[in-house]
Amino acid sequence: MQLATKVDLKLSNGKSIPALGLGTVPPEDPSELKQQVITAIKAGYRHIDTAWYYGTEKYIGQALKELFDEGVIKREDLFVTTKVWPSFWHSPEKSLDKSLEDLGLDYVDLFMQHWPVALHGDENGLPPAPKHDDGSLWYDDDPVTGTKFIETYHKMEDIIDKTSKVKSIGVSNYSIPKLKQLLPKVRKYAPVVNQIELHPQLPQLELVDYCKSKGIVVVAYSPVGSNGAPVLKVPLIQELAKKYDVTTNEITNAYHVLNGRGVLPRSSNLERIKTIIRLPQLSEDDLKKLDQVGLQNPKRYICDSWGYGLGFRYWEGDTLSTEFD
Repeated sequence: MQLATKVDLKLSNGKSIPALGLGTVPPEDPSELKQQVITAIKAGYRHIDTAWYYGTEKYIGQALKELFDEGVIKREDLFVTTKVWPSFWHSPEKSLDKSLEDLGLDYVDLFMQHWPVALHGDENGLPPAPKHDDGSLWYDDDPVTGTKFIETYHKMEDIIDKTSKVKSIGVSNYSIPKLKQLLPKVRKYAPVVNQIELHPQLPQLELVDYCKSKGIVVVAYSPVGSNGAPVLKVPLIQELAKKYDVTTNEITNAYHVLNGRGVLPRSSNLERIKTIIRLPQLSEDDLKKLDQVGLQNPKRYICDSWGYGLGFRYWEGDTLSTEFD
């Protein structure tokens, strides 16, 4: 059976991104990430996705150093992504430098804007979730109409233009309304990727099609939903796992890879990390059936408050958005 770890996706700037990546949102004990990264890379993963906000980059750096020192892999054979958090909107290069220091790297392959909003962080991006006395988020800009997030993107363009610290830049958690705000303002380097929550319960076909029309590769995070992997309990996914003689995780990964998207599974189970790399060749009919799951009963699992006002559908608690995908 073909392996998902062997599939690369072409980016609009001519570079490539491995379709299967390891997500590194921290477990209860962030130090566990070190062994997860080592296990994934030895299993064939070549794409590691992280972010300053996760607080796990130093453990990833420890894993990479060990792998490099042992000759398991060379830096140029890895694709590493990090992100600038909204409380660091004013200083993306400072955020990047902190990430590079923790990762022990001279460059990242992809530097992303984590969310298209501007939160009130100090020069070190702290606190990451600043709040007013009433508990509401403290923004430096209106999350619906503000444009400071575009200033952040321009500074990211400057980094790729003037340094060797970044190979490509992209965005994360961008809806169609936010992409329509950003894309006409891009100076030179269009985003090569948009990373969003995506799975059969949330296919977001309009956003996926819009990104495709603009040459932006979609990368799916939370491909099995939130804690407890609720997406894997969908009856159709369980039926397809039996039909193709693979795990339910491999069905959810294949749903993206076969549609030309990246996917970022994460797991604290080292054995699972090693064994969810097969790529079952789902039929076109089965892929369409998976879309129908979310078209009929959509469910979004990640509904953080800093996503309010961005124009995503099914975002629980969002009373700010006035325009939607």
